[in-house]
Amino acid sequence: ESATTVFFDGSCPLCRAEINIYKSCDAIGALRLVDVAAPGAELPEGLDREKAKARFHVLSHDQTLLSGSPAFAEVWKQLPGWRWAGHLATQPGINAALELGYRLFLLARPALVRIFLVAQRVIHTSRERVR
Repeated sequence: ESATTVFFDGSCPLCRAEINIYKSCDAIGALRLVDVAAPGAELPEGLDREKAKARFHVLSHDQTLLSGSPAFAEVWKQLPGWRWAGHLATQPGINAALELGYRLFLLARPALVRIFLVAQRVIHTSRERVR
């Protein structure tokens, strides 16, 4: 059985932070991570770089291309400690709510990235002062 391939925007600090969480939980190597912002990133048929940077995509182990809420659910189902969330996320009403939330997040993503970067700088500056 092949790994689930996760396509993420490595140029997005929020996306990198999320992927780092997944990496830390993936002790069994269930996920293959592809930074679509990297030159030469291999993308499956039907997915170009701009689509992949604009929205979260996953190629499941059975080679089904998923995006948005179903893609997150697929990732979560692969990670120990997250499987319950993955299965819950596939339930019809919950899946629809997660997809709506994800679409709203995408609209707010540019502003959230700016806030995230400012927060990181504040934390870094505070840590430097403590030393």
